[in-house]
Formats: sequence, C-alpha cells, structure tokens
Amino acid sequence: MTFWLVFAGCVLGSFLLGGVPFGLLVGRLHGIDVRKIGSGNVGAMNVGRILGRKWFFVVFALDLLKGLLPTLVGGWVLSTVTPDAASETTRMICRLLVGLASILGHNYSLFLGFHGGKGVSTSLGVALGVYPDLTYPALMSFGMWVVGFGATRMSSVGSLAGGVFFPVLYMLVLRWRGETVAEHWPFVTFAVLVAVMVVVRHRANIARIVAGTETRVVRGNGQRDGV
Repeated sequence: MTFWLVFAGCVLGSFLLGGVPFGLLVGRLHGIDVRKIGSGNVGAMNVGRILGRKWFFVVFALDLLKGLLPTLVGGWVLSTVTPDAASETTRMICRLLVGLASILGHNYSLFLGFHGGKGVSTSLGVALGVYPDLTYPALMSFGMWVVGFGATRMSSVGSLAGGVFFPVLYMLVLRWRGETVAEHWPFVTFAVLVAVMVVVRHRANIARIVAGTETRVVRGNGQRDGV
C-alpha cells in the first residue's frame, strides 16, 4: 500500500510540475501574454519568436527540466520504497508513468484550463531521465528535430520527425544491442505513446504542411510554431 501511495503522489506532483507554464511566465515578466501573440502557444518556439533566441533556450530548458526532474526523482523515490512491494517490471512501468504524467501536465495544464504546449521539450526531458534505456534514442531523436527543422525551417517538421522516429530509433538500438522488443516492452510502449502524442498535438500543423501553408520560422515574425 505504501508503494502505491508514494506512486500516486509522484504522479500528481509530476502532473502539476509539468503544468507550470514557463513560457507564459517568461512572457509576463516582459509584460506580454504569449497566448495572444504569434501562434498563441506557450512553448519555447513562440516565446523565442516574440522575445528572441535567448528566451527560446530558457523556456526550452525549463520545459525539458519539467520532464527530466520528476522522472529522475520519481524513479529514485520509488526505488527506495519497500523493495518487495512491487516487481522490477512494475517499478519500471510506474517510473515511466510518472514521466508520462509530466508530459500530460504540459500538454493539458491544470493552470491553463487544461490547455498547454505540444510536449516536445518535456518528452525529451523524460526520455533523457530514463537512463540508459531511452537516453540515447532521445538524443538521436533530438538530432532528427535539428535536421528536420534545419532543412525546412519548420519547427513542426522537426518535432514530428523527432517524435515519430523516437520508437523506431529505440528499436534499432535494441537490435544493435542484440535485445528484443519483448524484453523491453514497457519502454517500447512508452516511446510509441510519445510519438502518438506528438502527432496528435501537431494535427493542425500536419494539415498545413499537406496544404503547403505551414509557415517557416523567421525570428520575430509571430508565425505558428510546432513546439
């Protein structure tokens, strides 16, 4: 019972931390409501377009930490609670669910009426925190974001490339290590869920990409973003 109470507390804390709208708070420090300018998104890309590149990196880092810290702390806390209270696989799943809660908190923030960002930065933070299983695929996925964004100047394309290829890259890493999907199914399931959430949160962007109307990043132009 103690384990499950601690787990519930970790999930709740992760969801609440994930919901902290750092992009909105940074905007307000500058006397701006980022929800009313540009894309209206509270993510790093919209903040960067409005306030400059430096603030993109600030918000990106803060949103990443919203995923990284709960995953690390939650995993450590759960590992210290009555070792025989849950199997290793159960603890692994619970750790992933704590991370997932931070992504959902970012995407559907309690502080923004269950609206929020698109979860890319926070998802990256969670994956980096699941060391070593998801860390390297996450870094490669970030590389896919850089390539996609750099090639098209569309943040949405980079985000979709990184998100969709995340489970693929993880399974390639498993193959390279000589391990099977069945042995690591919780991580594979998590990676697929992240990919699905990224696609779902970018539905409007996908429609614009297909129609040829998706805007490209031009600093300060207040265009739509994909982060």
